[in-house]
Amino acid sequence: MEVYRLSKKYPKDELYGLTSQTRRAVVSVASNLVEGFKRADNKEDSHFCNIAQASLEEVRYQLLLARDLGYISNLECEKTEQLSEEVSKLIYLWMKSKK
Repeated sequence: MEVYRLSKKYPKDELYGLTSQTRRAVVSVASNLVEGFKRADNKEDSHFCNIAQASLEEVRYQLLLARDLGYISNLECEKTEQLSEEVSKLIYLWMKSKK
């Protein structure tokens, strides 16, 4: 939800660029976790968790880019970085618990 809130600040000419890409990536994180969770096989679950982690890294980069372009503040970027770090740790712990 934080990424959606922040991306509303992006310029209108980014609507089909960075705004759309960042939102798709953040949706991919949760979508892949859900899909992996419903898989019976731990190997498949792990695969979807890896995709979620990769999407999360994509979001992290895109938020740094948004900050560098002046679309969001340093403070907003730091806050979302902390949130993304928490999500990353949770995904890691979920994957570790399935082994």
